[in-house]
Amino acid sequence: MAILIEIALAAGGFGIGTGEFAIMGLLPDVVTTYGVSVPEAGQVISAYALGVVVGAPIIAVLAAKLSRRTLLLLLMGVFALGNVTSALAPDFLSFTALRFITGLPHGAYFGVAALVAASMVPPHRRARAVGRVMLGLTIATLVGTPIATFLGQIMSWRAAFCMVGGIGVLTVVLLALYLPKDQVSEGASIRRELGAFGRIQVWLMLAVAAVGFGGMFSIFSYIAKTTTDTAGLPASMIAVVLALFGVGMNVGNVLGSRMADYSLKGTIGGMLAFNVVLMSVFSMTAHDPVMLCICVFLTGCGFAACPAVQTRLMDVAADAQTLAAASNHSAFNIANALGAWLGGLVISAGYGYGATGYVGSVLSFLGLMVFGLSVLLERRPSGRL
Repeated sequence: MAILIEIALAAGGFGIGTGEFAIMGLLPDVVTTYGVSVPEAGQVISAYALGVVVGAPIIAVLAAKLSRRTLLLLLMGVFALGNVTSALAPDFLSFTALRFITGLPHGAYFGVAALVAASMVPPHRRARAVGRVMLGLTIATLVGTPIATFLGQIMSWRAAFCMVGGIGVLTVVLLALYLPKDQVSEGASIRRELGAFGRIQVWLMLAVAAVGFGGMFSIFSYIAKTTTDTAGLPASMIAVVLALFGVGMNVGNVLGSRMADYSLKGTIGGMLAFNVVLMSVFSMTAHDPVMLCICVFLTGCGFAACPAVQTRLMDVAADAQTLAAASNHSAFNIANALGAWLGGLVISAGYGYGATGYVGSVLSFLGLMVFGLSVLLERRPSGRL
């Protein structure tokens, strides 16, 4: 039964990941449909990300007295409806608003799904259970997004969003069938969940996610232009390089979750240190096609720290796990925005696309310093601000 529950939870992650990233390949079609410019069309990506950042903590707090099963069903129901209605949006303004609404359940879903998965296994296997749920997201980057993009290109971008909505509906059915009814934990309340934000360790781990993993997005956001303009590869190779990143994410997720069950802090600190070195090497060798491919694959492997960060947040949040676990995905979306923004700054300053690796190295180093502070303060008696 546990494996069926994990498959159901991962199916939701697959749908969310597919919906989040497919739009990037379908923007030209959105531009044609609504008659807007490419930068204007890009606002729908920002709207979704903003929905994730805003929705995760608000939903986690407001839903404090709901059972986890009920909450997951509601979240995936909203996600499915948001994608179907996005496909039917009559104008660009409504489409943008619907993408924001569709992003609201994202972080809360992953946070609650991780808690459910971790609760079904012994403590020494929690990170692997979290990693299996996250596998839905990483597989989406490798399989779901290309399929949705292809469907959108041969039919319509609206068909792609209908497909994502269908995955959401399938997830609702699977969760309803296999996830047992549970009771709301004793003493659950909005006030108790908000207590997570009174814990310095929670803030430090969210900072690790928001800053430390910005480097991955700094590189990934501009990888297409790095491939063609810096490494001199043909445009046809962009898909191959993106696939290498996706494979790396899946390898990192599987290996990283196992590593985290052996050493949670060692995995987080070790991967951040690894990224400091790797991303510097990326910048120094981005002109070489072979080294570019190797570094992109290894950058994707940096996802190895994600199950560990999620699991540590559960630990440091004590009895306010839902808010902390959900907010982790808000932090990762902040990392996405921060990495892309800083990477754009160095490119605009004339340092070239390869310099995004140096941005990533600095962000990873800052994340490592924040994590070091977290470890040093861990024995603080109260653990509260």
